[in-house]
Amino acid sequence: MAKKKNKVIEESEIIPAKKTRKIVAGPIRDKERTKRRLIATVGKVLQKYTYAGLTITNIAKESGLNPKLIYLYFGNLDGLIEEYILEKDFWAGKLKTQITELAESSKSLRAKDANDLFQLQFDSFLKDKSMQRIIHWEMGVKNKLLRKIADEREEVGKNALDLISTQFKNTDVDIQATLAIILGGIYYLTLHAKNNGSTVGGIDINEDEGRERIEKTMERLIFRDFEDAEKKKTSKGKK
Repeated sequence: MAKKKNKVIEESEIIPAKKTRKIVAGPIRDKERTKRRLIATVGKVLQKYTYAGLTITNIAKESGLNPKLIYLYFGNLDGLIEEYILEKDFWAGKLKTQITELAESSKSLRAKDANDLFQLQFDSFLKDKSMQRIIHWEMGVKNKLLRKIADEREEVGKNALDLISTQFKNTDVDIQATLAIILGGIYYLTLHAKNNGSTVGGIDINEDEGRERIEKTMERLIFRDFEDAEKKKTSKGKK
C-alpha cells in the first residue's frame, strides 16, 4: 500500500482540499461511493476504447478522480479491473453465491433447472456488451489476470455441473460435453452477431427468429440428454 511520510495515504490527502461543508455521508460512505465510481468507469472505458484502452490515465480521466485512488482502494489497475469483471461475469460473479448455496444443500439440478441456467446465460451475454468484450479479450490475449478470472468462472461452472451430473451417474450420456458445446456456442454466436453482425450457419441471433431457434435447440439438447439418461437407468433396472 502506498505510504507518505510513513503514514497510509488517505483519500483526503489525494483529492485537493475543498471548502468546509456540512458532512452528510461520512468517510466510509464516501469511500464506497468513490470505489463504485471507479468500477463503473472501467465499463465506460471498455466501451469507449476497448480493452486496449484500459489504462490508469483513461480511467482517471473518465471518472474525474485522482489516479492515486486506484492504488489506494484496489492496489493497482489489475485489482480494479478484476473487481469490475467479477461483478459483471455471469458465472464468477452473479451466479457464484446461488450455486454455492445449492451445492451446500446437496440439491441436484434437473433438466428444467439446467435449461433455465443456460438460457439465462445466453440472454445475459447477448445484452452485456462489456462482458462480450471481456470474453473476446480473454480469447485473444494471454494475460495472468484474465486466466485467473477464467479459472474462477470455471470453478463456479464445475460446481453447477456437479449438481447437474448427479442425474447421469451410471449412464454413458455425457451432459458435460453437451453443456460445453452449448456454452461455446453461446460465446461464438454472440461475438459474431454483436461484433460484426454476421450470421453463423445462416442464423442471425440479432433477429428474434434466429435467437428463438437457438434457444429452442439448446432446450432440446439439454432435455434430450436428461431423457436419454433416464431411459438408460430404467433399462438397466429391468435387467
